[in-house]
Parts: sequence; C-alpha cells; structure tokens
Amino acid sequence: MTGKFMLIDGNSLAHRAFYAVPLLSNSKGFITNAIYGFCNMLFRITEEENPEYLAVAFDKGRTVFRHQDYSEYKAQRKATPDELRPQFPVLKELLKAMRIAVFECEGYEADDIIGTLARRGENEGLQVLIVTGDRDALQLVSPRTRVVLTKKGISELESFDVQTLRQKYGLFPEQMIDLKGLMGDSSDNIPGIPGVGEKTALKLIQEYGSMENVLAHYGDFEGKKLGELLKNYAEQARMSRKLAVIDREVPIEFKLDECRRAEPDYPRLVEILRELEFKSILENILSRDNPPGAAGALVERPATDGRVIGDPAALAAYLAEDMEGLVLYLRAKKERPAIAEITELGLKAYGRKTGAAYPIRLSWQSPGELQALASIMKPYLEQANVKKIVHDAKTALLAFRALEIELKGVEYDTMLMAYLLNPSRAQTDLGSLSVDYLGEGVYRSDREGEACILLAIMELLAPRLKEELIETDMWDLYRSVELPLTRVLAGMEQRGVLLDRRILRQIGEELEGRISRLAGEIHADAGEEFNINSPKQLGEVLFGKLGLARGKKTKTGYSTSAEVLEALAAEHEIVAKILHYRQLVKIKTTYIDGLEALADPLTGRVHTTFNQTVTATGRLSSTEPNLQNIPIRVEEGRRLRKAFLPSPGNRLLAADYSQIELRVLAHIAGDEVLAEAFHKGQDIHARTAAEVFGVPMEAVTREMRRAAKAVNFGIVYGISDFGLSQDLGISRAEAKEYIENYLKRYQGVKRYMEMVVEEAREKGYVTTILNRRRYIPDILSRNYTLRSFAERTAMNTPVQGSAADIIKLAMLRLQEVLDEEEEGAAIILQVHDELILDVPAKDVPRVARKVREAMANAFPLNVPLKVDLQAGPNWYDLESIELD
Repeated sequence: MTGKFMLIDGNSLAHRAFYAVPLLSNSKGFITNAIYGFCNMLFRITEEENPEYLAVAFDKGRTVFRHQDYSEYKAQRKATPDELRPQFPVLKELLKAMRIAVFECEGYEADDIIGTLARRGENEGLQVLIVTGDRDALQLVSPRTRVVLTKKGISELESFDVQTLRQKYGLFPEQMIDLKGLMGDSSDNIPGIPGVGEKTALKLIQEYGSMENVLAHYGDFEGKKLGELLKNYAEQARMSRKLAVIDREVPIEFKLDECRRAEPDYPRLVEILRELEFKSILENILSRDNPPGAAGALVERPATDGRVIGDPAALAAYLAEDMEGLVLYLRAKKERPAIAEITELGLKAYGRKTGAAYPIRLSWQSPGELQALASIMKPYLEQANVKKIVHDAKTALLAFRALEIELKGVEYDTMLMAYLLNPSRAQTDLGSLSVDYLGEGVYRSDREGEACILLAIMELLAPRLKEELIETDMWDLYRSVELPLTRVLAGMEQRGVLLDRRILRQIGEELEGRISRLAGEIHADAGEEFNINSPKQLGEVLFGKLGLARGKKTKTGYSTSAEVLEALAAEHEIVAKILHYRQLVKIKTTYIDGLEALADPLTGRVHTTFNQTVTATGRLSSTEPNLQNIPIRVEEGRRLRKAFLPSPGNRLLAADYSQIELRVLAHIAGDEVLAEAFHKGQDIHARTAAEVFGVPMEAVTREMRRAAKAVNFGIVYGISDFGLSQDLGISRAEAKEYIENYLKRYQGVKRYMEMVVEEAREKGYVTTILNRRRYIPDILSRNYTLRSFAERTAMNTPVQGSAADIIKLAMLRLQEVLDEEEEGAAIILQVHDELILDVPAKDVPRVARKVREAMANAFPLNVPLKVDLQAGPNWYDLESIELD
C-alpha cells in the first residue's frame, strides 16, 4: 500500500494555538482562539501535504501510566487555563463534523497514541507524517516517518526526517530518548541529571553512542564534577529515560479505513463555524469549487428561480389568481435624512389549484415604475393579516409612507431580530446574516437563475432568528417593545423638528466673532501667529516656545489632545483659551453649519435618524444630525437649542426621568438604603453625602454633595479610585476612601456589583429588566485592562440597558395615549432619558399630566419613577411645570 498518513497531536497544537493567537471570542463571549489557530494550522498543512489518511490524538485525563514510575511526572505543569479548557470539546466536535478520526485512551498521552498509530501506519506501507509541538516525537522519526514541529507558536514549521535529524543534532532517532534521559525535561518535570544541559548531553551521546555507555564511562571524568554527577544520578537518568519513551503499544481499536479522509458533514460543520463566528474559514469552505456532497447541504433554501415581474398588468393578473398564504418580503434603505427607498419587494403565495408556491420579485427602473407596482400592492401592504418579512421595518415604513401607503402586518424584521441576539454585531446586512445563520456566502440579487435569492434568505432567516430569540427569552422583548417601537420612531423621523435658521445664523455670526477674538488672544499670549488647528504647530508653541510640561509624544510631535491640554490648564492661561477655542469651533462647524445644511429647504425641519440597532446597551442613538449630542455644558452649546421650535401655535414639552439610572440601580440591587431615599423623596446626592461623610443631611456642604454625586454616578459605571480622583481633583487615597465608605453604607449595591460580575463570568453575558442581553467577551481575558473594562461593562449594562428599556416602554405607552386622545400632540425627540413633545399651547397642562402618568408607570420598580416636566416656546427657554 502507498499513501500518506498524517497524525496530529491535538493537545500540543491546541495549547500552542492558545498562547500564539490573541484571546479571540465570539460575540457571546465563548473563547475561540485555540480552535481558530488549530483550524488554520490544520487547513494549511493538509492543503500542503494532502494526506490520504488523517487522525488527531488527544490526552485523556491527567494521570497516565508514567505516574506509576514517577509520581511527580508533570507535577509542575500548570493546569489547563480556564479559557482553554472549554474549547477542547468544541474542537473535537468540529473535527467530528470534518469527519476526521479522533483518538484518545485513558492512562495514555497523545504522543503514545501517535506512536502506536505511526507504527501501524508503517506496517501498512504508508508514509507517516506527525505534526506536533513536542520534540519528544523526534524519537519516532524513521525512513517511513517524518515529524513536523511547530515553531513560534504555530506560524512556522520545521520538518525532520532521519537525515535532517542527524544534521541538526548529530543523533539517530532512538538516541533522542537517551538525550532526554541525561538532560531531563523541565516542562514534563523529568529530572534527568542535575547540571547536565542539552549541550553537554548532546556531546556525551555523540561521543559514547548511548546513555548507558555514558553512565558506564563515568570514570572518564574522574576528578570532575560531571563524573560525580553521572555516578550519583545514574538511576535517576535511567528512570528519566524510561519516562521519555513513547509507548507504541497503546490498546486502541484501529481500522485504517476509519482514518481515510472523507467529505465533511457540511451542515454540521457550517453550523459549528457559524456559532464560532469563523467567517473567513466558513467563506473559504463555501468558496471551494463544488465541494463533494455539499450541494444543497450548506443552505436548506427553497427554489430561488422564481419569476420577476416588472409590469403592473402582469402583477395584477398574478394577484387575481386564487391565492392563499400570501407573504410579502421587503427591504429598504435610508441614505439621506427623510429619504427612504424600497430596494427589494417580493411576494410568495400558494395557488389553491396547483398547491405550488410562486415566489415573485418585483422589478422597477424608476420611482414612477415603483409607484405603479406599489399602487397595485397597496391593499396587501396595508392589510395587517398579510404577513410581512422585512429587513429594517422602520425604514420600510418611511419608504411606503412616501408612496402614501401605511405598511401593516410586519411580523419579522430580520435586522432588528439579529441585533437583539447580538447587539455588538458589527454588520446586520442580509449578506452577513446569511453567512452567519444560513451558511450562504456572497449573495447578489441578480445572480443568474436565482432571481429571488433575497426572498429565500429572508424566508429562512426569520424562523431561525425567532427560534433563537425564544431560546434566549427575548421574543417578548422583540414582539412587545422593539418591533412596535419602529412605528413610533418612524413617525418621529417623518415629523422632524422645526428649525429657526435665522436664529441659527445669528448664533453662528456671534460665534465667529468670539472665535476670532479668542484666536487673537491666543496669538498674543503665544507672541506669534500660528495655525491653532494644527496639532504640530500648536505643540511647537506650547512645548517648544512656552516650555510647558511635555505631553504624550507621537510620531508627528507632541500630543495636543483635550486630555493633555486639560492637565496643563493650570500652567498657562493660553491653554484654557485653546480649549475654549476648540469648543466654539466644533459648535460652529458641527452644529451651526451642519444643522443648516441638513434642514429641509421647503419645510425648515430637520429629520434625524433614530438608530435602533447600534448601541450595545439598547439605547437609541441619533445621526444626521445627532440631536442627542448637542453640547449643553457650555452656554454657547446650550443656546443652540433656541433654534429648535414647536409647530406654529404649539409649545415644546420636555419630560425627563429624574435620576433614572440610580433608581434602576436601587431596584435591581435591592439596596434598602438607596430605595428609602427615593421613597422619601430626598435629595439622593445629599443623602449619599451624609452616609459617606457621616454627617447629618443638613450639614452636607456643596463640595460634599458634589463628591457624592460623582460617586453615585461613578458607581453605576464601575468607577475606580483613580477615575474618581481625576473627576474631583483629589488624591487617590481620598477617592478610595469615598468609594469604600459608599459601599459600606450601600451594601445592596456592593452585593450587586459582585454578583453581576460573577454572573457575567459564568454565563458570558448580562441582562436587563426586560431580558435584553449583552455578551461580555473579555470578562475572562488574561489582559488586566480588557478584563477590568469588561467588569465595568457588566456592572453598568443592566442599569443603563434597563433605563433604555423603560424609556422605550414609556414611548410606546405614551404613543398609544396620543393616538387615542390627543390630536395635534406628538413625540418629536428622544434624548436618552428625556422625551420632547410638540403640543398645542392650550393643551400643555392636560398632555403634561398624561405624559407624566405614562412615563411614571412605564415599568413597576420598587422605587418611584419621577418625571420632571418643562414647557416653552423653544428647546432653550423651558420653564418647569407644576402639576397637582
């Protein structure tokens, strides 16, 4: 028989991959680096060597037969890292899906199994190739067996046959055992002869031929320390040699045919690779030219060669057939504010006569053609009992409203569902999701013979995503909160906010004057004119000419970041002016110029986009323009709000949750002291100051309250003593004392912080009050900085995410009230914990009560939810509303 038999030391390669590859993990926090490195190594070497037979051997258990001879065998070896141990079962499952034979035997090590299989392979007339990181395997080299050792982790390989072994070590394979007997092996805790290293041992074996001959000639070294060592430690050397011998008679059942390479179990392989999120490996497998037996296995999809209809008359004729079970498939995109477009529209139904499905993709070349097709589809699009599968429901709602169609009956939004399952997912487009969930590689809507490929992908994605949402207890969150919220957000985006461009320009002109004057003052302080916006020139002035303390050095000069400048502010008045200058320039360019450019020239309104699938905590974000991030810490930024107006005859009504994150913390931590303060309506920061500083509340000073406020909000974010010291300008010792005193008084909070981090370590994720999940991949990281950040994320996410859950519930509840009772009042903005409404002036008191009721009762916490209300003629000039 001829052929090649490749044997892989699974334990050795997995360990080497683990330490060579950064601590990767999938989005659910499962560490994957060893499996990833192992797979890449496996694919690389099998492609290079192309063996007919392949097997992987693993250790089984920590105790092996060698312990009978030497109980301290491998005693100093560290336990398998916690991050590596769970990867072995998954790796073996992956090998099984590849239909690669796996061998392990109780009481024996992987290299013993490899030695046994290598001998049997040689007896079958095969050329044997051993892949390992363990030099012990070099004793197995023979005219029919070659050993490949991994170097530099797994990135380089070194191949040994009899000739190359002689060239490098000057020894024959069997002499490698003698070498180990003399020099020992610290990694296996094999003692050898103390003081005899590899260089000495090699020289001795090369000269005397064998270890026994070396020991027999200890007298040749009489009077030298080596002679004494050889004499005194002869038995230890013999024991060490025995430990080093690979047992080639392991009692394992072996049939060569079981090791013959076969086509993988593609469905299972794809499933595992998807779960591990090995996209590059998966795409590499899927991109092969017709892998044997893979046809139809990678994606269980329906026929995608359905009809394409672009003619309205043909569409009408099709819909006139006797159909049942009609399902519509929609995909939309929003490239500009207030402009949404339908990019994919299709349908599928069953003909009662034939019982066959007719997938249809509608085709159009212009907005007019789309309008004609949509008009025919309008009755079905507006029927709630006609199921729709949509990718990005909010954008689809906006796109159809532009066509005077109110989309109803959306059951599945594949983008929103995928986001909930993994809020840290970088991409939620159909192409990426089809790779992750279906094993489908690259898709193109015009692929020959597959006109309805996107319909097929959406049809298969929807039930799989639903199944996962049910398994993770998030189906109710999707159905009851996130999906209905798309309609609320679409209405807010469509409505927009009225912008007074005259006021905006006036503020812009004032800012230009202030920026110009500040620039003059900065140049005067510097004694020369320079480009203040140039980090290089600014660095030369500050650190070169003025001689300020050196900041962080970069490749192009000294850093002039805000962090560096803030630390230098006390050294020279020019620094504070530069910081202020930068603030004003940003306000002018980003908000004044940016807002005016984005305002609709006909209506004067700005239409922001509320992103529902971006943040990892579940919070909404705002873009183009970002109306959640208008700077309010400086007066110039706050004044921008003067330009935001209600509709004519209306007032703006602002409803803000008061300290919602601290109230959520009191609820989920079950902290009685914190809860008591909220129930009594006390100033929480003054109460905390009294608790931390041990004084009566009436004795709390302004500085004490400021410090307590920093601790209160800092605790939510897992603040460190260093971070608090920076915030308050105090020593780390003082900051540490503040935090310790806080946690002594708020024991429930302390228990929560400990519990939630432990839960994240155990599960790999944390949850909010509505079961929203966030995976914390770095919670087990060996890197202290990454692990510490992950721990802070674990503490903060349930609090911040639950606050996001509550305001979403409030928006839904409030929208129901407005739809039923309040014609003319509308939600127009959401800014974190605050809702802004556009309300008829005469209705403000009545609507304010309903807003307060809806928000205060959005979710039953064990502390009251307090809502602060303000109203006014613009977003800046708001005054508090006092209600009975």
